[in-house]
Amino acid sequence: MVETSRITAVPVLADLPASELAELAEVMGELEVEAGTKVVTVEDYGTAVYFVEQGNADVLDGDGVATNALGPGDPFGEIGLLLTGERTATVVASTPMRLLSLSGQDFERIRSRLPEAERSLRRLGLERAGR
Repeated sequence: MVETSRITAVPVLADLPASELAELAEVMGELEVEAGTKVVTVEDYGTAVYFVEQGNADVLDGDGVATNALGPGDPFGEIGLLLTGERTATVVASTPMRLLSLSGQDFERIRSRLPEAERSLRRLGLERAGR
């Protein structure tokens, strides 16, 4: 179980109701990745959303060009999980990282109890997809 204080350190999740934080805490996992690791790859199936707890990553477009950088508090993977089913970018760890992860399977199982979390992540995904 992930402590809710770790979840509220993610700005997009910080203001969720206590009940939703508790649901997320029950199902979120933790993932350690080494620098250079491709965490997600463009056009792969979107099976999870990730939240950077420590470390940094580069976001690469389909041509391998860096378009953004991610750091602590940043989520990624929400577009593939909630909107398109496919990854729209590749994310490569530029430093060792610790991520919180929410699998699509777990999300679907508790989705009806996470209306605010889904709304926040969907809004972010729509903003990013529109860029």
